[in-house]
Amino acid sequence: EYREVVPLTDVADVMKTAIVAIEDDRFYQHGAIDLEGTFRALVKNFAKGGVAQGGSSITQQYVKQVLLNSAVTDKEKARALEASYARKLKELRYAMAVEEKYSKDQILEKYLNIAYFGAGANGVEAAAKRFFGVHAKDLTLPQAATLAGAVQDPNATDPNLGKAQRARLLQRRDVVLDRMAQLGRITPEQAAKAKAAKLGYKGTPVPGGCGASKYPYFCLYVRSEILNNAAFGATGEQRLARLNRGGLTISTTIDPNAQAAADAAIKRHVHASDAPVAAEALVQPGTGAIRAMAASRPYGNSKRRHEMSYNVVADAAHGGGVGFQAGSTFKTFTLIAALQQGMRLDDGLQAGAGYRAPDYSAFRNCKGERVGDPTHTVTNDEGSPGWKTLRTGTWASVNTFFMVLEQRVGLCATVETARSLGARRADGRPLAEYETFTLGINEMDPVTVAAAYAAIGARGRYCAPMAITAITDRDGRTTPYRPRCRQALDPEVADAAAEVLSGVFTQGTMRGVGGIGRDAAGKTGTTDGYATAWFAGFTPDLAGAVSIGDPRGSTRHKLTGVTIGGRHHGAVQGATVPGPIWKDTMLAALRGVQPSRFTPVNRIRFGGCSTHCAPAKSDDPAAPDGQGGDRGDDLGGDFGDGPTQP
Repeated sequence: EYREVVPLTDVADVMKTAIVAIEDDRFYQHGAIDLEGTFRALVKNFAKGGVAQGGSSITQQYVKQVLLNSAVTDKEKARALEASYARKLKELRYAMAVEEKYSKDQILEKYLNIAYFGAGANGVEAAAKRFFGVHAKDLTLPQAATLAGAVQDPNATDPNLGKAQRARLLQRRDVVLDRMAQLGRITPEQAAKAKAAKLGYKGTPVPGGCGASKYPYFCLYVRSEILNNAAFGATGEQRLARLNRGGLTISTTIDPNAQAAADAAIKRHVHASDAPVAAEALVQPGTGAIRAMAASRPYGNSKRRHEMSYNVVADAAHGGGVGFQAGSTFKTFTLIAALQQGMRLDDGLQAGAGYRAPDYSAFRNCKGERVGDPTHTVTNDEGSPGWKTLRTGTWASVNTFFMVLEQRVGLCATVETARSLGARRADGRPLAEYETFTLGINEMDPVTVAAAYAAIGARGRYCAPMAITAITDRDGRTTPYRPRCRQALDPEVADAAAEVLSGVFTQGTMRGVGGIGRDAAGKTGTTDGYATAWFAGFTPDLAGAVSIGDPRGSTRHKLTGVTIGGRHHGAVQGATVPGPIWKDTMLAALRGVQPSRFTPVNRIRFGGCSTHCAPAKSDDPAAPDGQGGDRGDDLGGDFGDGPTQP
């Protein structure tokens, strides 16, 4: 937790006056119990039939905070917060002991150092720095009134949570100013002038918080993992309270070398001031351990510093946004579905210059509903009709080939393959199951895509992304967290998919970028109209996914006619920016790591062709150059390989 303890002499007089005026204006006159205030509360509570008004003195509030901070179990925390007379009586007993032991100034000092003000700031010094970028001794009247107003309900007035909370905070500030004027602590003119002041919230990064972390996006992911884990409290509020109180030692999966590699690669290709934002996640095959999370913009709330206010590398459940359409990276799932159904590497299908479903029943989602659209035509940018095999169709990322292939294997088979590899939309909604599913119409995040591709590198063993390996509490109790893995694919199917995807570097859309000098496989992804671009790839040791898109809205702000990293691009495709970022990252992250090899494909099972052999005459050359498909990223990327949802 963020807390800085200061003596009362280092707190501005106006702050002391404000907090006493609003919380306990008779603090220096009464003992442990403010009989007048307590009587008012009892009368109101009796009328309401419950505890409607606290009537707590500052001493009682201090005792309550001490009890809450010392609570370890959820039951103890609940008891410290329950609205009951038993709790109030317990606090009164402790308050009397405190009043006997300490002077009023000592109690006020302790209270100001323990109170929670919101925005992750505990204690008045931390709050002064967090809210206004000043020391507690330098607080002005409007600033002091703001902080004094926040302690009543710090979550409801937390300025980090949005406009509504900031508006409530301003209202509370004005209530404090009115009370100070009513008590004669300030003049009505001073109150009016202070009310006219803007909120002035600075949002100074919390030391030890994600904003000040060396790895902010990874930190946000870890924080969300704890807030989503019922082991840390029955409710989100309880989990947040436990996290804010601190005392936890969290061991994570981050690899500083891999993180540095990702940061440097993104910085080399994309500037923070660029409108599009690049994001990259690295995941270890076989464990799901997240090794790095990087983005082209720093994390924070400052538009002037080009900061991102959410976790652009992750899904909404981990502090992220809605993601970007994944484009042709989803073609890999259709490839795998075909291999699972017995197709061989040289089996193929006839692909036209355009594809239109023959009827509505040509595609059925996993509910059995007809979702084919015979009114919608999918095209390749320049068209490349002809016979395409699983190899050449994938290498050149031919849209029409994958539409025919998806029709053959079944839409649901492709969807189920994606799900088995952990694919889920970044916004948490169910995957959209339309005929163009294989072309990547679903919005995804880099962590999820990297984990899916990591499973192929692990011979079909999918492991859920993990960021935490162990957590030790303040009492020294350690809870280990182990990988959550399952065999999602037949290992030999994964081997065959890796074989095909390896050719993307030498004979496909990444040929112009090149490989990394060791076994690697991957797939470029570009969406309809160049809205977003991706590259997802893996080695046996490390997988990664890179996305780039405009957070203002990728459908309105496309990657055409844009300047990225100081270079003008007519259109950005998978191999234009994401591919080079991935390559540079892998070269640096794996430097010094002994290369591992992919398991050779079972050629008895997958070699040659079976029931879908090439016709006697084909325009798809036998030479392994992958030129039978649409122009690939040897000229820049997948051309028009992602559709608009029908």
